[in-house]
Amino acid sequence: MPEAASAPATRATIGDSEFDRDTAVARRAPGVYDIDLSAGWTIINAVNGGYLLAVLGRALADSLPHPDPFTISAHYLTASQPGPAVVRTETVRTGRTLSTGQASLLQYDEQGREVERIRVLASYGDLDSLPDDVRTTARPPAIPPMEQCFGPEDGPAPVDGSSAIADRLMLKLDPSTLGWALGQPSGKGEMRAWFGLADGREHDPLSLLLAVDALPPTAFEIGLSGWVPTVELTVHVRSRPAPGPLRVSITTRNLAGGFLEEDAEVWDSADRLVAQSRQLARVRLG
Repeated sequence: MPEAASAPATRATIGDSEFDRDTAVARRAPGVYDIDLSAGWTIINAVNGGYLLAVLGRALADSLPHPDPFTISAHYLTASQPGPAVVRTETVRTGRTLSTGQASLLQYDEQGREVERIRVLASYGDLDSLPDDVRTTARPPAIPPMEQCFGPEDGPAPVDGSSAIADRLMLKLDPSTLGWALGQPSGKGEMRAWFGLADGREHDPLSLLLAVDALPPTAFEIGLSGWVPTVELTVHVRSRPAPGPLRVSITTRNLAGGFLEEDAEVWDSADRLVAQSRQLARVRLG
């Protein structure tokens, strides 16, 4: 698979990248972690849900005896803001191959009261211990070569501060899912793209938690605009990704009552399905 056309001359490494620094949590006490949520992962004033999930995922990886998220479900209770936050984790059960934990991310309001932003339940294991047997009917998404796709740099200059996260991503969108950007949405709930981190850091299970929620919302291609806040997001990590860019495909089949679902698949450079997700999101109608 091709490398990103705009790959940096010096590639960041796992553990020493902007993503790692901005998701790093500092253990204050057993099960209690401090973090300063970075404004670099925002869209308008909203902190991206995939970035937040990676923060919680890192805290759980530290507190549980197994290293890798297998399944993680998050309920987004209130909008997170850039700045100080606390993550509290709790071990629910520990087994030989899987351990389960829960975590909450909290911030403080103007009166100094704790406000819970996200609550997560997750099961962790060791991806390297899984058998190699794969039996599947799933196929990688058909996305044109990267040089035939388009990123934020190919469009008009964004409004300052409108999408800081775009500067941290290598995102090349399939032209067939870009009608919304030209004022001609297809009406299909589809979004597909090549995905990577702008500093060239390779992918790991934690960056997969970001990848499932980093593309423009499918609501744009349905013909809607504005913020599409996540209500609930569940991610299944199936394998440790091979080096190289990812391909992400997101579809929506049903919008009703002001809510839609987004089903995501993430494929690596070895044509393996490495992550899947489903989220429920609210849309603004009218």
